[in-house]
Amino acid sequence: MHRIGYVLPEGFQIMALSTQAVFEIANFATGQPFYALETYAVGGSVRSSTGISLQARPLTARSTADTWLVAGGVLPLSKPMAPELPSLLGKVAARARRVAGLCTGAFPLAEAGLLDGRRATTHWYWAEALQERYPLVQVDADRIYIADGSVWTSAGMTAELDLALALVENDLGPKLARSVAHRLVMHQRRAGGQSQHSEMLKLAPKSDRIQQALNHARKNLAQPLSVEELAEAASLSPRQFSRVFTAETGQSPAKAVEGLRLEAARLMIESSRHPMEVVARETGFRDRRHMREAFMRGFGRPPQAVRREAGTRR
Repeated sequence: MHRIGYVLPEGFQIMALSTQAVFEIANFATGQPFYALETYAVGGSVRSSTGISLQARPLTARSTADTWLVAGGVLPLSKPMAPELPSLLGKVAARARRVAGLCTGAFPLAEAGLLDGRRATTHWYWAEALQERYPLVQVDADRIYIADGSVWTSAGMTAELDLALALVENDLGPKLARSVAHRLVMHQRRAGGQSQHSEMLKLAPKSDRIQQALNHARKNLAQPLSVEELAEAASLSPRQFSRVFTAETGQSPAKAVEGLRLEAARLMIESSRHPMEVVARETGFRDRRHMREAFMRGFGRPPQAVRREAGTRR
């Protein structure tokens, strides 16, 4: 049985506990109790940022778990952490298989020295503060989660679920992880290299029709995706579709589709070794040169530079 210990600092963000559902469903999917969950806090009792009080096990130097998940708080710099927490984390992590910081849980890990010399991420809002306070940490603010050896960190809020699913995949394989995601009614299981900033979220259409057109585009990026095709997906005339789309998203359909293609191409470049020609074809660019031009407009650097940076991070 794999023991997972949750470390809850005073004022922890309640979203961290939602990740327990991932391991609960994994147990259900395997048909046996593979994971055993326990919650710990310095002193035992702890209160969340919303005021919910929990009675947890007291965290001591002798506490044991195979994986430690350290929750974060909404305001990690305004409320000092328990002075003994970093030392305790260092001791219990030394005997564990792995340790993970959920959202701003990266701060107590960094304070314990567990992130020194490692790549890590956290909620984008706090990434700069993490880097300034702990200069030995290699903070990557644009990843939803990062695994650097036995130390994992995640971006904020829902990215914690992605990290938990990645832990399940690491333990039980991708097929079981997909089954868990399906049972949790997650729209997709995101890879760790994905950006914290979603192109779909940025567009934020107000109507279901425009959302349907965007979903169609995202699923068919390798196709030409004319305005007529997108309008049909939205059940609108091409003229009406273009007008409504621009009014709701602030972008033309062509510009929005290019943004979706750039997002998909960047993830593919960073997470695979496919030649640039294959990436361009799979994400709907005419050719490699067309993709390079789009990268220069969107990111200010060519695809080759993005791949080199990803290789350096790995």
